[in-house]
Amino acid sequence: MATTMQALAPPSKYVTLVSADGFEFVVLREATMVSPILKGMLDPRSQFAEAKNARCVFQEISGMVLDKVVEYFHYWYKYRDSEEVPDLDIPVELCLELLAAADYLGLDQANMSMK
Repeated sequence: MATTMQALAPPSKYVTLVSADGFEFVVLREATMVSPILKGMLDPRSQFAEAKNARCVFQEISGMVLDKVVEYFHYWYKYRDSEEVPDLDIPVELCLELLAAADYLGLDQANMSMK
């Protein structure tokens, strides 16, 4: 009976994203949905461990880069329905790693499908 109750429980409002170097970021689940990869991983109907424990570990993304990715998730969430969107400050020294992380998370696909 407890298993049935767990299956019916709504997913957590927040998820934890963990960088390769062990930094943890607690993020509003809805803000992470801009990433089709995270959306799939966190889908409660999936069998992924990430969906069950609301925790995603990224072995290839450093804490500094994941921090900026999380900032983007919140930025996207805040301005998702806005016409006037301010620029997001991106440090030049992180550009290459951020591009790789964005590609891995499918953010280029997500932005194209939103237009």
